[in-house]
Amino acid sequence: MAEIEKNSSISPNPGDEFELEHFLPYRLSQLSNTVSQGIAQFYQQQHGLTVPEWRVMVVLGRYPGLTASQVCERTVMDKVTVSRAVKVLLEKKYLQRLSDSSDRRRRPLRVSSDRGQKVLDDVIPFALGYQHALLRSLTTEDFSTLESLMEKLLAAAKQLNEGSSNTGEK
Repeated sequence: MAEIEKNSSISPNPGDEFELEHFLPYRLSQLSNTVSQGIAQFYQQQHGLTVPEWRVMVVLGRYPGLTASQVCERTVMDKVTVSRAVKVLLEKKYLQRLSDSSDRRRRPLRVSSDRGQKVLDDVIPFALGYQHALLRSLTTEDFSTLESLMEKLLAAAKQLNEGSSNTGEK
């Protein structure tokens, strides 16, 4: 936050009018939702998946054996959303719930080797193609800058959120 305060062109003055169109969280949400919708149209039409269901599947495809709580942490989705997605994906047999012999309470999940893996094998190439087409609008330097800025913003947001949770504020 200190860096923002140093840069007066970024830091708003208390008397400035609030302009939603220039509010960073709003703009990031617009970008995220627009990109997600572009990919979601494909997996919704082809496989009947919602955005949360897809996110759970892709995380478990990359990190098999996570529990639902660990999926929440990785996706930054709330517990209820992940729980509902897991329930549906288990019913569709896209996921399998495993047992942990060392801890009976721990219920790891993984993408099923047949149905679930076929969905990932179908959707991931489309998602990567979409990403490639999107990134063609950037130069190599633009992309490098974007990566750096996203890392900085994520770190700053985590630090601010950490500070908020320590003071009881939200």
